[in-house]
Amino acid sequence: MSTWRDDRNVIPPWNERPKCHCGFRTWLQVWDEPLPRGKKGCRFFKCPDIDDDFKACTFMQWVDTRPLGEVRAIPEHKRRVRQQQIRLKDKEDELKRQRAHLGEREAALKIQEEQFQAHEADLKREEEKQKHRYKEAGQYSTTDGRKGKVKFLRFTQ
Repeated sequence: MSTWRDDRNVIPPWNERPKCHCGFRTWLQVWDEPLPRGKKGCRFFKCPDIDDDFKACTFMQWVDTRPLGEVRAIPEHKRRVRQQQIRLKDKEDELKRQRAHLGEREAALKIQEEQFQAHEADLKREEEKQKHRYKEAGQYSTTDGRKGKVKFLRFTQ
């Protein structure tokens, strides 16, 4: 069976609530301010301030040391390990992106290399044709002994 100290949905009985400096039984409230740090959501007892003498009663007593249901703070070494895991995952993702980009560039280079080889083969074929043409032209010509002068002979069949 849960008690009011363990379950925030259970309201403590009136006689179990502490009395404030004014002598009144306190009200149970939940802290909803961001400061003090770590107290938001914690329950506390507070003076109902129903005294008619207009004096402010400052009585306050915390019920919870931390908000109920709050996950405990992660120890520093575990937090660092988690941060390193996150950084490592980021680096792995970056490497995957770089590998994919590198694969795309390698594919493009392979295509360029194939195109270059095809162009080179075309040039070699053209060169062979040119050599063959000059060779054929050389068979039908003679030199008459003079420097640089070529005399073409025509063969008839």
